[in-house]
Amino acid sequence: MKKTIYLSIACSLWLQAVELEPIFVTSPIGSELIKDVRGEDIKSADLGEALAKQSPSVSLNRRSGIANDITIRGARKDNLNVTIDGTKVHGACPNRMDPPISHIFTNSVDFIEINEGPFSVDEFGLLSADVKIHTVKPKEGFGGEFDIGMGSFGYKKGAFSLSGGNETVRFLLSGSLETSEQYKDGNGDDFAGQIANNLMPTYTLPMKSPQYQTKHLGMDAYAKKTLTAKMFWNITDNQELRLSYTANRSDNILYPSSGMDAIYDNSNIYNIEYIAKDLGSYSKKLYIQLYQTDVDHPMSTTYRLSGTTTGTDAGLPMVMKHALTTKVQGAKIKNVFDLDNHTITTGVDYSLRNWDGLYYRNDVLIPAPHSIHNIDTKNIGFFLDDSIKMGAFVLDLGIRYDNTEITTDNTTQKSNSYDGVNGYIVAKYLPNETTKYFVGIGKSSRVPDGKELYFISSKGAVVGNQNLNEVVNYEADIGAEKKYQNATIKAKIFYSKLQDYIAYNATSSSYENVDATLWGFELSGSYMATDSLYFDFGLTMQKGEKDNPLSGGQTGVNLPDISPLKLNLGMSYEVDDSMVLSANAVIADEWSDFDGENGEQKLDAYGVLNLKATKSFGKGFELTVGVDNVLDSVYAVSNTYQDLTLLSGTSGKMLLNEPGRYYYANLKYKF
Repeated sequence: MKKTIYLSIACSLWLQAVELEPIFVTSPIGSELIKDVRGEDIKSADLGEALAKQSPSVSLNRRSGIANDITIRGARKDNLNVTIDGTKVHGACPNRMDPPISHIFTNSVDFIEINEGPFSVDEFGLLSADVKIHTVKPKEGFGGEFDIGMGSFGYKKGAFSLSGGNETVRFLLSGSLETSEQYKDGNGDDFAGQIANNLMPTYTLPMKSPQYQTKHLGMDAYAKKTLTAKMFWNITDNQELRLSYTANRSDNILYPSSGMDAIYDNSNIYNIEYIAKDLGSYSKKLYIQLYQTDVDHPMSTTYRLSGTTTGTDAGLPMVMKHALTTKVQGAKIKNVFDLDNHTITTGVDYSLRNWDGLYYRNDVLIPAPHSIHNIDTKNIGFFLDDSIKMGAFVLDLGIRYDNTEITTDNTTQKSNSYDGVNGYIVAKYLPNETTKYFVGIGKSSRVPDGKELYFISSKGAVVGNQNLNEVVNYEADIGAEKKYQNATIKAKIFYSKLQDYIAYNATSSSYENVDATLWGFELSGSYMATDSLYFDFGLTMQKGEKDNPLSGGQTGVNLPDISPLKLNLGMSYEVDDSMVLSANAVIADEWSDFDGENGEQKLDAYGVLNLKATKSFGKGFELTVGVDNVLDSVYAVSNTYQDLTLLSGTSGKMLLNEPGRYYYANLKYKF
């Protein structure tokens, strides 16, 4: 390790990045860059858990030992836009067992941009926040990495990455294999134990128990395999073609707080990118992308007592299965050029998402089997950005028009069409090299998804509301950043008016539109005490309310998914050039404001301490050892909003506790 690492970190935090090595990426003021989500710092492939650990803006939605969802500023599901190298991967599961962020392995990630607010127009459906995942690129020469990791609860990981080529052609091949047993919470309870602690007495015949069958009580929590292949070809000095393919194969993923587990979760990402530079006065950079992503996700009661006719191990099988698939095909063209003091981007993008779901009993289709009946969401959008430099002032403008058609093969349900014009204005003032101010206003929107519009339960109940309007976000952000000789600080506040927010109504067991207000603040910074000792922190808070209670006699107005006050604290100490010690604390207030009428409940405050040590030795070797949740605390971070199907517990919907004390070690060899 070099002491210049900490100078790099300080500079990166000025750009709102968290990293362990220099990164040469600029980002819009008000966005956050996160670099250190690879290998040595992460105990699993769960990118959602990695982001929640590093960023105070991100909250985790725990469903399993892996493949967990995230929330940013109260934005979850389709209110949050996620892309992987510009491609869109939608989960097939309507119960969010396979969120978009779960279809990439942390070892494949180069850096992540988190852009909060409606201040971008190059993505369809960007409502409240945008997460752009950028994966590792192939390099010239020949090099690679091998990683071996292990941890508590039978965790094992092996990963590799090989890259090589010359100035003309470069290749990359990477892969991983990861397995884990069921983790135990601070009480020592594994998944089956947590179910037993929450199980209601009414879960007896004829209502069959969601507890695991005896022969499956100790089964592994998941097995995950990934493979990525890339080829970058410099056709000429100013033209490049990029081809990539990523495969994700996950098997037997247990979801203890739900009544079903995923038999497997398979996804594929195919991506083609063409980049041409300096084609003329009106084309500084031309970018063309074509991609296809697909997900296959069957979930069932195979491992549960409810998968038998009697609810006992001796019973004959009566397995319910919900098998879903989704596929996205997309294309984008962007052109960037300079005109006087303007940098202008024009573009068009297209996407078509298909979503289909079927119910089976003992592998035979049930009558009226479709949960989601071959739904197509087709969008075409046109956008324009203009960045105007005027001395110490920069004015960014953007506008986008979308036309979206949503159709279903269910003849009893109607198709829907949505048109929207969105845009933003962001003014930045940079009076000197150490001070920045910005203020922005914007409008964004997203259309309802197939579940919100059309979903039908296995018992034939219509959950979707085919008359939903699109959600519109009117937002204002204001912030400042200041850099000192050995410190940085950044502050931001936001106010959002949500028109036709899509909320789940547990009274009617359906979705409805309601206007709402969301506001909050963020404060972060860093301090370099000495050449060897470095501190950083991040604090976030948000509040959200519906303008009026939902229909059916509800009286509460709290918005769901609004995480309480959260504080991230970090410290790093460089023992010498080869060893770094670090500590990270995550502290959150109790959930005092929650949507109780629609399934949420009060969660206790918590504080978690994580420790880590990294040692470089030999030629290219690096060993990391760490312990998370040092105090073995019992706590939950995910609430129980009933838009997800969760088990009923003794005091409401079942809460899933976080892992208890967790030891891990990772050995990396880089050449």
